[in-house]
Amino acid sequence: MTLDIERIRALCFDVDGTLSDTDDLYTQRISSLLPRFIFRAPERTARRMVMWIEAPGNALLGLADSLGLDDEMVAVINWMNRHRTSTLAGGAREKQAKDFLLVPGVDEMLRRLKGRYPMAVVSVRDERGTMAFLEEFDLVQYFDAIVTGFSARRTKPYPDPILLAAQKMDVPPEDCLMIGDTTVDIRAGKAARAQTVGVLCGFGEEMELRRMGADLILEATPNLAGVLLK
Repeated sequence: MTLDIERIRALCFDVDGTLSDTDDLYTQRISSLLPRFIFRAPERTARRMVMWIEAPGNALLGLADSLGLDDEMVAVINWMNRHRTSTLAGGAREKQAKDFLLVPGVDEMLRRLKGRYPMAVVSVRDERGTMAFLEEFDLVQYFDAIVTGFSARRTKPYPDPILLAAQKMDVPPEDCLMIGDTTVDIRAGKAARAQTVGVLCGFGEEMELRRMGADLILEATPNLAGVLLK
């Protein structure tokens, strides 16, 4: 897959694992508790555990794809995203601003891209959680549209949130670039006829992102500025 930079007129960013480094915080906590004599790759195991706890839809989509049940699972994921609560270490709780971490370099990247492209947040988080993160790091100023888990009738991996973001930015969806860390983001982008970038600073792994059809894979979200501003 190759990215057609000339076609890109607007950017859509996922939050968790793309702008927010929150899940790395939980991965570190769980990894430190895993016995090394049992888990040869404790960080990888911990990341998978966090994905199942925090974003079961992402994990289920990969499983469903391998079983040929991906279409049916999309509807399940949409329902889960709308009804999920954040859970970790045996207790349900809502993430607070103090739990958020910013992917290093994201603020500088957004500053450089501001004015070059209209930009939107496209998140499965609810509005409160999304805004808490954006306001914690003063990122609201960079975005022309903020689409959360309840803004559209259906959430990712359906294309609805990206279509809504494109409408708010007054750009055709096929001229948007969806940036995210999971196959859910890539699938939603493709369904909206947008180009897609998969980033490896979140839950996603290169092989699964490529298999889903990502047009470009980056080690981390801030690397996007170097690609677009050549």
